[in-house]
Amino acid sequence: MNALNNFFWYCAGVHRETLANQPTEQIKYLGIGATIFFTGLFAALSGGYAMYFVFKGDDLAIFFSIFFGLIWGLAIFNMDRYIVSSIDKNGSTTKQFLQATPRILLAIMIGIVISRPLELKIFDKEIKDRLALSYLNAQRAKIDTLNAAFDNKYKIENNNLQYIKTQRDSLAAKIKSDEQKLNFEIFGNKTNETSGVQGYGPYAKRKEQEIAQLKVQLDTLNAQINRGDSFFADRKNFDGLMSEKILTSKQLDSLANVAGFADRNWALNQLKYGIDGKEDSSTSNAILFIGFLFIFFECLPVFVKLMSKKGPYDHSILNQETLAVYSSDKDLDAGISVIDNTHDFRIQEDIKVKNHKIRKKTEQEIVD
Repeated sequence: MNALNNFFWYCAGVHRETLANQPTEQIKYLGIGATIFFTGLFAALSGGYAMYFVFKGDDLAIFFSIFFGLIWGLAIFNMDRYIVSSIDKNGSTTKQFLQATPRILLAIMIGIVISRPLELKIFDKEIKDRLALSYLNAQRAKIDTLNAAFDNKYKIENNNLQYIKTQRDSLAAKIKSDEQKLNFEIFGNKTNETSGVQGYGPYAKRKEQEIAQLKVQLDTLNAQINRGDSFFADRKNFDGLMSEKILTSKQLDSLANVAGFADRNWALNQLKYGIDGKEDSSTSNAILFIGFLFIFFECLPVFVKLMSKKGPYDHSILNQETLAVYSSDKDLDAGISVIDNTHDFRIQEDIKVKNHKIRKKTEQEIVD
C-alpha cells in the first residue's frame, strides 16, 4: 500500500517529503493522483484502439496501436499532472479559476477525442450492421448508375431491339391465333371465320400456307433479336456491367470487419438516425451521454483540485517557496520575516471575517 500511495502521490505531482508530514492531506492527494492516472489510462486505451483501425490489416498493427497508445496516454498523463500541480491554492479563487480555464477547455477537446474510439467499440455491432447496409446500398447504386449509363449510351440500338421484340411478340400471338382457327376448320368447329365443315379443305390449306409464311418472318425476327442480345451481352461485359453483382451477406460482413476509422466514425454518426432516415433519440442520447461522461472524467482532476480546500500542505509549500527565494544566508532572516508577516496577515484577515460574520448575526437578531 505504501508503494501504491507513493505512486499516486507522484501522479498528483506533490512533494512527497512535505506531504509525509501532513497526514490529513494524504488522502486528498491520493484521490487526485488516482484520478490523473486513470485519465491517462483511458487515454492510452482510446488512442491505441483508434490507431489499431488506422493500421488494421498490417502485420504490425498491434505493435503500432500499443506504441501509440502508450505515447498518447503518457502525454495526457503528463499534461494532467503538470497543470493540476501548477494550480496555486494559495492564490485567490479567481486566480485559480483563470489558471484552470485553459486546462478545462483543453480537457473538453481531449475528452471528445478520447471518447470517440471508445464509443466506436461500445457500438461495434451496430456500426458493422450500418456499414453492411451502406455497402449494399452503395453497390446497388453503382449497378443502377452503370445500367443507366449503358442504356443512355446504346439508346438507339436498344430502342430498335425493343421494337423488333414487340413485332416478334405480336407476330407470335397472330400465329397462335391462326393455328387455333386452322384447327377449328379442320375439326369442323363453326366460328365467324370457319366453315364448320370437318375436313382439310381449301380454306385450311390457305390458312396453313399463311401460317408457314408468318413462321418464316418470326424466325427472321428471332434471329435479329438473338444478334441484338448477343451484341448487348458483349457490350455489357466490355463495359464491366457483368462483373458488378450484389454483395452476399458474407462479403458484407467481411467488408465491415476491415472498415477503417473514417468509415466507422461515419457509421457511428449515422446511428443517430434510423433506417428510415428519422432521428433515433435513444441512440443519439446514448452517444451524447457517453461523450459527456468522458469529457467530465477528463476535467475531473482539475475540478478536484479546484474544489479542494487550502490545507497545511499548501501552506508548507508556500513557506518552502518563500525560503527558496531568500536562499542565501544573508536573506534567510528576511525570508522568515516574510513568512511570519504572511501568516500574521492571514490571521488578521481570518479575524476580520469572523468579526464581520458575528456583527451581521447580531444585527439580524436585533432586527428580529
